[in-house]
Amino acid sequence: MGKKINKNFIVNFKKHTRFFGGFAITAVVIFVFFAGIQFGNGNWQINYFNKNKQNKDLPNSLDYSSVNQVYQQLKQKYDGKLDLNKLMIGMKEGLVSAAGDPYTTYFDATQAKEFNNQLNGTITGIGAQLGDQQGAIIVIAPIAGSPADKAGIRAQDIIIKINDTSTSGMTIDQAISLIRGNPGTTVKLAVLRGTQNIDFSITRQTITIPSVVTKTLEGNIGYIQISQFGDDTSQLVDKAAADFKSQHVKSIILDLRDNPGGYLDAAESVSSEWLKQGQSVVIQKTNNIVTETYAAPQNGQLIGIPTVVLINGGSASASEITAGALVDNNAAITLGTKSFGKGSVQEFSNFSNGELLKVTIAHWFTPLGKTINKTGLNPTKNVPITDAQISAGQDVQLQAAEDYLNAK
Repeated sequence: MGKKINKNFIVNFKKHTRFFGGFAITAVVIFVFFAGIQFGNGNWQINYFNKNKQNKDLPNSLDYSSVNQVYQQLKQKYDGKLDLNKLMIGMKEGLVSAAGDPYTTYFDATQAKEFNNQLNGTITGIGAQLGDQQGAIIVIAPIAGSPADKAGIRAQDIIIKINDTSTSGMTIDQAISLIRGNPGTTVKLAVLRGTQNIDFSITRQTITIPSVVTKTLEGNIGYIQISQFGDDTSQLVDKAAADFKSQHVKSIILDLRDNPGGYLDAAESVSSEWLKQGQSVVIQKTNNIVTETYAAPQNGQLIGIPTVVLINGGSASASEITAGALVDNNAAITLGTKSFGKGSVQEFSNFSNGELLKVTIAHWFTPLGKTINKTGLNPTKNVPITDAQISAGQDVQLQAAEDYLNAK
């Protein structure tokens, strides 16, 4: 699997920092014991780390004798039944979380399958992308058309309870395990929106959502909404661009609101529809040194067509790459509110037992060298939208984009 910009915000934030406390330390050291065996036997390989000069002073193998002592003490003294599989999972999670990066994540086989299904547009649950913000579980974005979206969950909602269980000290993975469940079952969420506490009861579903929806708006404006940058995104946007070109649309709205990201190559492909061959899409740096520059492989189909990109606090990662590429190349303006602010690149390592490691290998910058990591991308035209307007079906941001394009 190639490099990807993380889409799955549900499982990509800090783990075991508060809830596990001392157990997190135990899990880390026990896993070092296990990992030493696996690396020694050649079962695991981390090719990228060998290239990372920041880690060149780390030993090639680990001394896990003290870890084994911890394991033996736990085995002999713990008043309860230990589950070997859970211990192994905890060890792996502990080692990865010790990196201290919210986007470097371990997935067991079940989580890995769910993660890949979600990247491909299949979700079992409520369809809300979650993240960590200063220790709080927040909604990055509800997926358009999902149960969460229909119930009224909004980007930046803070989840304070799941089925009457407080989320204080809870990790993202723990929150997701409580929220997920069989289709047709119900989960209760209590959220904090501003100063308002709101309760939701949401029925879980298996959701299959195409990543791209298109239509032609009044005034011959082409509209492209991308809910995620998935496997089908490049092909669907390419077809939409060809259709709009044949229809001679006068302008385009690219709606990336509440789009939490996805595949890097999909972001490259989408951005390139508006760019000339060789124009930069995104710059990748490791150790603050440029390692790769992604550029449009050929002239795009939508070059010169006035375009507005809609963004908001739920627009992250690949969405921000696309918006930044079009703005920096003067191919579009952005309208809405500040984006989420994720500027790192992850690479996946798949293991034979179905497990997966997602590790941050680099950080990305816009074509003009700007970083949005933790700060977000400020829109060209700031147009806020209120909860009351959303509830009333008044999309003032979309209307502002139409007004802007109709005035050109």
